[in-house]
Amino acid sequence: MGRNGHHGHVNNVSYVRYAETARVNWTRNIGTHVDRANKRAWFNLLGSTGVGLILKSIKIDYKFPMTAPDKISVYHKLAYPPPASSSPASSAYSSFQLDVLILSEAHQRPAARCHEDIVAYDYRLGRKVKMLPPFMMDQFRTLWELQEASKRTWGVKVKEIEARVRRLETASWDRPDAVEDMGSSG
Repeated sequence: MGRNGHHGHVNNVSYVRYAETARVNWTRNIGTHVDRANKRAWFNLLGSTGVGLILKSIKIDYKFPMTAPDKISVYHKLAYPPPASSSPASSAYSSFQLDVLILSEAHQRPAARCHEDIVAYDYRLGRKVKMLPPFMMDQFRTLWELQEASKRTWGVKVKEIEARVRRLETASWDRPDAVEDMGSSG
């Protein structure tokens, strides 16, 4: 899970590695499971012979000092919507941002949240590309739509749970005859 620091906590550099490794897996998974027609192109983005992806910057907000042994899950999502294909901004879309959640399985809570700025770089020309490849833009638009649909679906479910909890509270705690049990025996 990474090297431990002086007090047994996971070293800060490990979080960058977790995010990087997960982003590589995220990219591979898009090519393997989502956009099979462009699988080779997605995989090529991970190399340094053509157009590849470079981490321009990463910001990490640490939520608590995670310690080993622990298992983690790392989740990526697009931070912003990609421009529509008809938008003039789509021709100047050479980078993208990802939000990352690093979850401690042992504590069942976020250990860190990250924000990555990723640039597409043409290794043959030795410079940043002017525009992300069309196959990426198409998939990013689809992924954004799926993210938003999922957000709406889960938002409704959360509201339903909150309403059920409120009904439970009203039926049990908010009655005039309700008495709080302070845990005394007898």
